[in-house]
Amino acid sequence: QVQLVESGGGLVQTGGSLKLTCVASGGAFGDYVMGWFRRAPGKEREFVATTNGSGTRPTYVDSVKGRFTISRDNAKNTVYLQMNSLLPEDTAVYYCAARRGVITSSESDSYNYWGQGTQVTVSS
Repeated sequence: QVQLVESGGGLVQTGGSLKLTCVASGGAFGDYVMGWFRRAPGKEREFVATTNGSGTRPTYVDSVKGRFTISRDNAKNTVYLQMNSLLPEDTAVYYCAARRGVITSSESDSYNYWGQGTQVTVSS
């Protein structure tokens, strides 16, 4: 059983930056694909970014390409989401997720474990 704990959310102005952190415990971290998803008020959960076990194959939703960067430190069992040039439409609860295997995925149903979420609010 893998436990995921996110942190780093907060309130930031348009154009600002935040770095989200997700620490995993209870599993072989390098064996898991890690992903970030978000849910905005009144909307469905949305894929944001994912990366494979070694962190060499990141994938992003088009709306965050060039602004967000996913990375991981397997020695620390941690995955990060660096968010730059934030926009009001990035406001959401951000969730970290883990998926067994080597194939990255943007489908939330394919992820086995989820964190509790961290709120990101971008003011205009």
